[in-house]
Parts: sequence; structure tokens; C-alpha cells
Amino acid sequence: MPKTIIIAEAGINHNGSLVLAKQLIDIAKDAGADFIKFQTFKTELNISKTAEKATYQKNNSQNKEETQFEMAKKLELSFDNFKELKEYCDNKEICFLSTGFDFLSIDFLDELGQPFFKIPSGEITNKPFLEHIARKGKPVIMSTGMANINEISDALDVLTHEGLNLEQITALHCNTEYPTPLKDVNLKAMKTIEKRFGVKVGYSDHTLGIEVPVAAVALGAKVIEKHFTINRNLSGPDHRASLEPQELKAMVSAIRNIELALSGDGAKRVSISELPNQIIARRSIHLSKNVKCGEIITKEHIIMKRPGDGISPMYIDQIIGKKTNCELKEDTKLSWDLLVD
Repeated sequence: MPKTIIIAEAGINHNGSLVLAKQLIDIAKDAGADFIKFQTFKTELNISKTAEKATYQKNNSQNKEETQFEMAKKLELSFDNFKELKEYCDNKEICFLSTGFDFLSIDFLDELGQPFFKIPSGEITNKPFLEHIARKGKPVIMSTGMANINEISDALDVLTHEGLNLEQITALHCNTEYPTPLKDVNLKAMKTIEKRFGVKVGYSDHTLGIEVPVAAVALGAKVIEKHFTINRNLSGPDHRASLEPQELKAMVSAIRNIELALSGDGAKRVSISELPNQIIARRSIHLSKNVKCGEIITKEHIIMKRPGDGISPMYIDQIIGKKTNCELKEDTKLSWDLLVD
């Protein structure tokens, strides 16, 4: 079974601090994630100065009056900052990744050598954005939060029209609410996307806890993306719906355990580890009372007891009616050499 790609989503949880961003890299590396992902953007190219914040952004920020533009501007890191973070990731031996939100940022990340591009949920209906990414010719991971099946289809049409093939695309089922109520996860939709479009699928999670992404891997997710933070109590839009360091480590460990559990070939056979327990746990045919030599065995003479290294109870019909060839005591484990026709 191929290894699930685990993306530790730092996003903007660095709160605009390069020092905190590097601490997040350390946390992701320690947890065993494959990638750490940030968000690269030029605020002026993405958000109107009059755009309001989402409700969850207002609830999770100290300044509820600031605009979305003002909030994002404080969280914007420079291209030079990202070059430094990429170098730090290289030194720590964890793969760097960032979501670009505008053409300038996408071009920068491409020049930085990013192996694939992430399309965030909010851009799935942004045709020029999709075209620009597709023309880079690199694999794409596309989140599908807030999208219906027809919008996913339209986005895939744009990407493939501009030169990508479906083998290069992974679609992440996602719900864009922070945190996502469990009743709204609809994890089966991931399989619907896979069946409908024939693309690899994964899951971008915004629920509290680690259960849902682990379940997604059991259902066949090839990519898991999950927000994390150094401290959920920090001010900022995404901290409250993020994992803390030990939770991130627990999620990665649980996913790797699930991968091991799914690694068999599907054939039902006795495993090497359980083979010794057959004798301990199974039963053999025993005598429930003393039996004289030559006595005919009836149902009243036998009982099924452990261990299971004698005659299997599956042969009970062949035992009944046979005679003993010697005197036997109660609790004797029967064997074929003790019986005659």
C-alpha cells in the first residue's frame, strides 16, 4: 500500500512571525509529517479593502472590527521569508509546501521548486487561477470545500483542458467551516468524487480531533491535510480548529498504524502471529465421563474443551458410534488411535 501523504498545514498560524514559522516546521518534522504547508499571498492582489471577515475569523480574532484585508496583511510573509523557510525545511529534512493565492505567488513557488501545487477550496471557481496553475504542468492537489459535484467537474475540465491529465490531480474532500461539525463531514463524498471522476482522492480536515482524517485513510485517502498550531489559544483565525503538537504526532502515528492494518493482500488466512493461538483458543473432543473398554461413544460421553490439538469438534459425527479400545478416564482428550469401528 502506498504511503499516505500527510500535509501538516501551518497556513497562517505563524501569526506573521518568521520565528514562529520555524517552530512550526520543527513541530511538523517531529510529528513525522511528509510536508509542512504555508500560505503565500500578496494581500493587495487577493482581498478587497472593504471585504469583511468570515464569522469564524471574527470569533477567533481579538480585533473583531478589522477588515479581512487588515487581518491578512498582518499575516503576510515576504517571498524572502519563504526562501528562508524553504531552506530551513531542507536543513530539517521535511518537504516545504505553500499554497499560492495569486499569479505572482504561484510563479514564485514554481521558481522555488515546489513539486506540486495546492488549489485551495476558495479558488475552485476561479478559472484564470486554475488555468495559470495547470499551465505549470506540475501535479495538483485540489480542495473541494464549498463545492458541489458540478463545480468539481468544471474545475477538472479547466485543468485538463490546459494540459494536465487526471493522473496528475488529487481531489481533497473538504468542508470549509472552522471547526467542521461532525454531522457535516459527509466522508462518503470522498468516495463519490473518486468514482465519478477517476482521480486520486484525499481529505482536508477542519474537524476537532484526529478521528476523521484517520477514518479517511481507512476509506482510501491518498493525501491528508490537517491544520496545526503551537498553541490553540493564540489569537488568529485558524488556531482554534488546529491540532496542537502532541495531537499532530498522534494523528500521524494513527495513520501509519492504519496503513499497516490495510497492508494485507485481502486473502483470509491464518497469520503467522496468530498461528500459535490456534491450539490455545480452539477446542478438541474430550470425554465427559469415564468410559469402559469397548463402550460405544454417544453424545453423552463427549465434551468440547481446550486445548485444540486433538480431534476437532468438526468431526463429532465421525466420533459418535465408535468404540474405545481401552478403558479411558473422564477428561481424556480423544485421538483416533483410541477408537475402533
